[in-house]
Amino acid sequence: MPSGEQARRPTAKPRPSMDDVASLAGVSLGTVSNVLNHPGKVAPGTRERVERAMVMLGYVPNTAARSLKLGSTASIGLIVSDLSNSLFVDIARGAENGAEHGGLTLLIANSDARIERESNYLAMFAQARVTGVLMTLNDAAHFAAVSRRAPAGIPLVLLNFSAPVSQYCSVDVDNALGGYIATKHLIESGRRKLAFVGGPTELQPVVDRGKGFHQAVGEHPQVSSEVITPEWINRSDGWSVGVDLAGRVAAGEIDGIFAASDLLAAGIVQALTVAGHVRVPEDVAIVGYDNNQAAWDSPIPISTIAQPGHEVGRLGASLVQEEAAHGDGPHEHSAIVLPPKLVARESSAPRR
Repeated sequence: MPSGEQARRPTAKPRPSMDDVASLAGVSLGTVSNVLNHPGKVAPGTRERVERAMVMLGYVPNTAARSLKLGSTASIGLIVSDLSNSLFVDIARGAENGAEHGGLTLLIANSDARIERESNYLAMFAQARVTGVLMTLNDAAHFAAVSRRAPAGIPLVLLNFSAPVSQYCSVDVDNALGGYIATKHLIESGRRKLAFVGGPTELQPVVDRGKGFHQAVGEHPQVSSEVITPEWINRSDGWSVGVDLAGRVAAGEIDGIFAASDLLAAGIVQALTVAGHVRVPEDVAIVGYDNNQAAWDSPIPISTIAQPGHEVGRLGASLVQEEAAHGDGPHEHSAIVLPPKLVARESSAPRR
């Protein structure tokens, strides 16, 4: 390009600096810094003059530089196991509300329950100097991996998992109580031949729900029970179980099913309905767990155990901020366990 044309090309306008703001407002650089970082230390009239200068110049603070100086960003990181599960969406919404209440923003990452991805996100959030990290867990293997790989010096609160208070703060739901409530509901609806469908056994929430099932059955000697362990807790696993059970349900061998997830329950309901000779809830009552879309959108609305996901996220965000406020000082970890509740729908209606 000819040099003349280069000379006529408009040059980029330099970004206004803190020096420019100080000069226009007639104050020191330290006063501008205090307005940005410690506004309570500046007289109202001076603060208003500095803020007016920022607006006139179009000054935008360098948040990255401020974060380096202050030691952290005004944000919380959240790593969830599966954003396709509405429980984790509820947790994210609660965490967002809790963060916002503390003047922070929420950064969300989805790990698909992959340990390497979880480790990468933990490192990324640590490098970004977030105030703290929230993380959902499903099993002891992931907890062991997190314990080994979690970066030091950053608050970490575990959700959907009860962690030892000697190591971390945590917020969990009482899954054993949820299993107990679901099974008692089946028994109170007149069912006496029950099956618990849940697996694999490495998923601690599923194991705990099974414990609640056995506790409720043990209180009623007239109730028989069995356990069916599918490969996973998805709709396709429920479909396979439903296909296998259709004949037994029709023969009266099973009249109540507690599934460890709503996806399992939805697959079972679908398979039994397609079989044609089994009626839900007349022949068999079904209860799921989670209260997600699979339960309320089913052609036969499915009874379920609702988890307080929003409260789990909100409390987790509060715990992170509380721990961060202690800095390097001593902090006593908290382990909060919340109760779930029954949502009764058509799939477990009492026998007429």
